[in-house]
Amino acid sequence: MTDKQRVCVTVNGRRYERWVEPRLTLVDFLRHELHLGGTHVGCEHGICGLCTVLIDGRSGRSCLTLAVQVDGAEVTTIESLRDPSTGALHPIQQAFVDAHGLQCGFCTPGFIMTTVELLRENPDPSDEEIKRALDGNLCRCTGYQSILASVRLAARRLREGREA
Repeated sequence: MTDKQRVCVTVNGRRYERWVEPRLTLVDFLRHELHLGGTHVGCEHGICGLCTVLIDGRSGRSCLTLAVQVDGAEVTTIESLRDPSTGALHPIQQAFVDAHGLQCGFCTPGFIMTTVELLRENPDPSDEEIKRALDGNLCRCTGYQSILASVRLAARRLREGREA
């Protein structure tokens, strides 16, 4: 029998303390312990990028990260992006809608969280820089051109200070 371990983590600005099995993945912790279903489960091998979240501001695969590894960390998920007072989408989310950067939407949270990190570090990326940043995220529907257009639109809007 495995002894549970205590995890204290801040997720989307809210502090949580839980006792978890040492082998519980972060994606399962988010989805099943905290009931945050926006982080999707895909390959469970870190290849597809569906489960991408920000861990202390850096993108990470929550399917490869154990919940106990984020003890003391700050985790940011797709749920944190929407404005809590108005419900408005974050400019990156809105750009994905406006530029048709999603079809089925299953991969979208991973792409968006990766884009958050990219645009925070590089507000005016070239197409090659966007491709390099997103190369760990897979989409089976869009053909990627609309995703590139979405990131370019989000970058432009954020640089201009536009919210939508």
